[in-house]
Amino acid sequence: MTQRSHSDRPTQRPESGSDASGLGNLLDTCRAAGIDLRLSQRRWDVVLDRPDRRNAQTPTMWRALADVGEAVVTHRPTVVVLSGNGPSFSAGLDLGMLTGTVLGEPGLPQLAALPDQELDRTIAGFQRAFTWWREVDAVTIAAVQGHAVGAGFQLALACDVRVVADDVQFAMREVTLGLVPDLAGTGPLVDAVGSAVALELCATGRTVDATEAVARGLANRAVPVERLPAAVDELVAGLLGPSPDAVAAVKSLLRGAVGRRGEEQRAAERAHQARRLRELARRVREEEAPASSR
Repeated sequence: MTQRSHSDRPTQRPESGSDASGLGNLLDTCRAAGIDLRLSQRRWDVVLDRPDRRNAQTPTMWRALADVGEAVVTHRPTVVVLSGNGPSFSAGLDLGMLTGTVLGEPGLPQLAALPDQELDRTIAGFQRAFTWWREVDAVTIAAVQGHAVGAGFQLALACDVRVVADDVQFAMREVTLGLVPDLAGTGPLVDAVGSAVALELCATGRTVDATEAVARGLANRAVPVERLPAAVDELVAGLLGPSPDAVAAVKSLLRGAVGRRGEEQRAAERAHQARRLRELARRVREEEAPASSR
């Protein structure tokens, strides 16, 4: 995504304290992994920043993304926006991983040689970069332009909401390499398009354009590529207006709806609403207390 919308939110190293030190270390970790992390109090921007490699992903990048997820849980921004610097969101796995030529990273031959349990733990560690986006209270938005292939497609699917440019090209190409999608993307894909369409997309590796992505529920909306930053900013502004706690509660309520039966979901609605009512009543009492003491 063209980074115009980031220009008025420069990355700033936190000033002091243990939390500031932790965030400063996180900024350094992300920078070394090819991620530009931009922080404000309620909005965080996670920018894949390897434009010369079309934001191809590596295990180092995945470890940094997992660390970002832990920081989101701790610091509780309201919105997290994921985007890619340059004309492509992410072309997927750095293909040097297949031959072991990415410096400091395990290649396919090294991974294949691991004992079963260690290989399972290793892939589970990779998946941590993809699973937190839907689990945190923050609403996560993927701003996707150009190529979103393989791991790039799965990372976009990890988010709650996807806003795409009209030049977007989604594709799940793992099967063409003799592999399967293993970065937590198959569940969200089936949720979005159903198992039959998911099978077609994964087994053929064909490209999905912006029009089809919106029609199939893979994207919330499509806009001209030059409008993508502004469209995301408008969506973020709408999300920052309501109570952050209420937005988080709505996300939790809707996230659980898929696995609940009708009465279970209605009970969840009642429980969430009871907590919100009590919280609102508490705030009213706190606001009235200073007035009554005058």
